[in-house]
Amino acid sequence: MTGVVIGPDGGETISDRAERNVVVTCAHELVDVTWTRYEAGERGPDPHVHRQHADAWYVLDGELTFGLGPGSAELLRAPAETLVLVPAGVVHTFRNEGPATARFLNIHAPSMGFAESLRRQGDSGYRWDSFDPPDDGGLPTSRVVVRGPGEGESILGGAVLFKAEAGDGDGTFSLSEATLPPGFPGPVLHRHERMLDSFYVLEGVLTVRLDDGEVEAGPDSFALVPPNTAHSFANRSEGTVRMLNLMAPGGLEQYLKEVAAATTPGEAPDPAVMARIASRYDFHPA
Repeated sequence: MTGVVIGPDGGETISDRAERNVVVTCAHELVDVTWTRYEAGERGPDPHVHRQHADAWYVLDGELTFGLGPGSAELLRAPAETLVLVPAGVVHTFRNEGPATARFLNIHAPSMGFAESLRRQGDSGYRWDSFDPPDDGGLPTSRVVVRGPGEGESILGGAVLFKAEAGDGDGTFSLSEATLPPGFPGPVLHRHERMLDSFYVLEGVLTVRLDDGEVEAGPDSFALVPPNTAHSFANRSEGTVRMLNLMAPGGLEQYLKEVAAATTPGEAPDPAVMARIASRYDFHPA
């Protein structure tokens, strides 16, 4: 698989109906990601549990309601900009109980067959990592990670907000919200040997470099960077860029924290300092 930038109308459409729309934007063994629209009253799958991977949602617009634990009796409401991470072993389901359309990203890390299960809906012979609730009710709901709007560890003066880190769940992914000022140069061209990197643009135009090519990615674009793909990103526009940075597995956020600690407040990180710190992580200048 090579790096790719998928525009707002791209991706692999699985379902396009009046009540819902499901588009696969990333299908990789490390993580599957779908962009999904649920209209008011639309319900997700029945209560279930995953044994070998985490299931997570980032709400873009509207609100989702989650049912957690035995009988899905514990209710959780997640408005826009909320991250809900359900680790393996916890019973869960979700739906849109609100009056407005809900748009969200659904993350399965590692994949464990999720994207393929969407392609094979109705194929009773296909088995993947999804099971009926166990008799013992599954693991406690206290393991679920919820970070609402503005919640999470903040670095670089609020420019980066961590919604999920390697210490959350089983560490199968990390997710951050990032705000890039006009002219932000971005990191040096680099690659990760073991980690998948990706970017979802919330606002503005992000310049994404993949190997020798560049793409201007506007709102609702998704950039997928598989392991060993040379890449970088920048904000060359006159406006602010807001984006989500999803990495699987998690761990590189610790590198970003070290970069922040070595950066003078109000200044952009020094690419040379970033490269020096990177030597301790899966970050390799290309």
